Amino acid sequence: MDILLYLIPVALVLGGVALAAFLWALKSGQFEDMEGAANRILFDDDAPKQNIEKPNAKKTNNSDKNN
Repeated sequence: MDILLYLIPVALVLGGVALAAFLWALKSGQFEDMEGAANRILFDDDAPKQNIEKPNAKKTNNSDKNN
């Protein structure tokens, strides 16, 4: 039972730290735009990369040069 004399204050301190971290995040605006990041990943405006290689181009095999 003596361990409760240590565990209860430790639990209260950790709870207070968690509450302080939550209030800091709330005050600094961390929860203002909850859907912005989710929408940005779905609607990507980057242009697709162009294929540089021609589709009919023959690929050379370097092993033929050694013979």
